[in-house]
Amino acid sequence: MTAPLVSTQWVADHLNQPGIRLVEVDVVPFKYQSAGHLRGAVSFDWTSQLQDPTRRDIISPSGFERLLSDAGITNDDHVIIYGDQNNWFAAYGFWLFSLYGHTNLSLMDGGRLLWIEEKREIIHDIPQFPRSDYRVHTINPEIRADRQFILDRLEQSDTLLLDVRSENEFAGEWVAPIGDRLTAHRGGHIPGAHNLPWSRLMNEDGTFLGADAMRRILAAEGIDLGADEIVTYCFIGERAAHTWFALKYILGCQNVRNYDGSWTEWGNGIGLPITQGVA
Repeated sequence: MTAPLVSTQWVADHLNQPGIRLVEVDVVPFKYQSAGHLRGAVSFDWTSQLQDPTRRDIISPSGFERLLSDAGITNDDHVIIYGDQNNWFAAYGFWLFSLYGHTNLSLMDGGRLLWIEEKREIIHDIPQFPRSDYRVHTINPEIRADRQFILDRLEQSDTLLLDVRSENEFAGEWVAPIGDRLTAHRGGHIPGAHNLPWSRLMNEDGTFLGADAMRRILAAEGIDLGADEIVTYCFIGERAAHTWFALKYILGCQNVRNYDGSWTEWGNGIGLPITQGVA
């Protein structure tokens, strides 16, 4: 059975194995070519390839099929995803692959930064693969939340909303992360949400904490994972996907969803309720 989280050492040991495909997902796509990448990795740009800018949504199933077919990825390939920005966008890529039913899938713990810090091989050659005929056979909507899903469950005790943004964003002091080109009209958080910044579940080297350490942190914050539904959100869904991965694959939560519309939708939505401050 494919492990959802693999180490950099595991990737180095299996890099040239048949059926292994590496995908780098970045929000700063020039890093892939200018700074180099893992041998055999293809690059997916989160902004222009995993998103549909016209619909402001994830790419459609047919768009996902075209993207993977153009990259020569088959339905049977073991896809290993890694990326920049603390692996946020790689985790989002993992979530999107999971949504569209690709099960032979792993996230490389620590991402490209750890790989580089460990002085592992980086190349600049762009690999070429024959075009495949990738098909989406299954869609898993149970790992995604939308605005209506949350509205229907606002402040219900059987639903845990986990806001993984910074404390300043949660309180409404910042409407967006510093330096982000996107913004929101209002700051604050979804009523009833708990704040747990994504970084609390990470080691300093960018790898995930172990399950026991995560449980201690959650318990100290009074966050109970026994809710019927758990929804993570952030600003654009990438940090939320990162915590979604931790809850689902490290802590074993089977009822966790990523609200990928996140604060760019909620903070800009007409009539959507918000809470400001931390009390």
